[in-house]
Amino acid sequence: MRWRDRRRSDNIEDRRSQSAGGGFGGGRGMPVRLPGGRGGKLGIVGVLVVIGISLFLGIDPSILLQGGMSGGSMQPPTQQYETVGPESDETAQFVAVVLADTEDSWHQLFEGLNRTYEEPKLVLFSGAVQSACGFAQSAMGPFYCPGDRKVYLDLSFFQELKTRFDAPGDFAQAYVIAHEVGHHVQTLLGISTKVHEQRMRVSEAEGNRLSVRLELQADCFAGVWAFHADRARQILESGDIEEALGAATAIGDDRLQKQATGTVVPDSFTHGTSAQRVRWFKTGFASGSVRDCDTFSAASL
Repeated sequence: MRWRDRRRSDNIEDRRSQSAGGGFGGGRGMPVRLPGGRGGKLGIVGVLVVIGISLFLGIDPSILLQGGMSGGSMQPPTQQYETVGPESDETAQFVAVVLADTEDSWHQLFEGLNRTYEEPKLVLFSGAVQSACGFAQSAMGPFYCPGDRKVYLDLSFFQELKTRFDAPGDFAQAYVIAHEVGHHVQTLLGISTKVHEQRMRVSEAEGNRLSVRLELQADCFAGVWAFHADRARQILESGDIEEALGAATAIGDDRLQKQATGTVVPDSFTHGTSAQRVRWFKTGFASGSVRDCDTFSAASL
């Protein structure tokens, strides 16, 4: 990805020097045992699904874990944090550039929808972090919190993406950021709220199916961003799209469940299969149209 010497976003909160404390609140929560032994204990099969899914969490943790964290009513922190400056590490600079590019693209796209794009903040943290959606540990993976409209990212996830999930490359990392920004777009468009309200009225299995459609739409929005970013600023290099598709494949529900438990339980999917995630990213990238990302009306995912 061609990203050097490009504009960096000012919407970065660098909390890596802050200490978020020691866990999920005195044992009150439901920490998940991740593949490889990280985390606490949780024995039910339904949450074993979250073992893998939470590594690439796309919706706020309190919704996905059904109250397993501190809850969604907590207020976001009020203290001021540093932005990413010239002295910061290269990966943080990369994140700031990608975020800036999503800002440029979505401002333009929202103008086409006769709307105003409100830029999200992106919080860099290390180990654990407090958000308006509750307390989260880095093992949860990147996530977006609609309560404070911020993306949360521990940069160590990128190393896991490369070594643990065999999905290397800077554009694989850019896809991760663009996916989370896609959830912010869903919040601004009112989609996330409608889906959450619907999930409260249906069975767990049906709620999971709604979650899959929400996540696949965020993948499609990531593809839409890639289309417009490359057309406007020629950011793509040879192999970049393959890197994004590799990441999408690596974090499919079916693959993560197979790795975690040795079995696949389709009714418990919350993010979509590897093939579905690839398909919807490619759909967004093929046309660059937000309207083509209507996963909720699609007869087949």
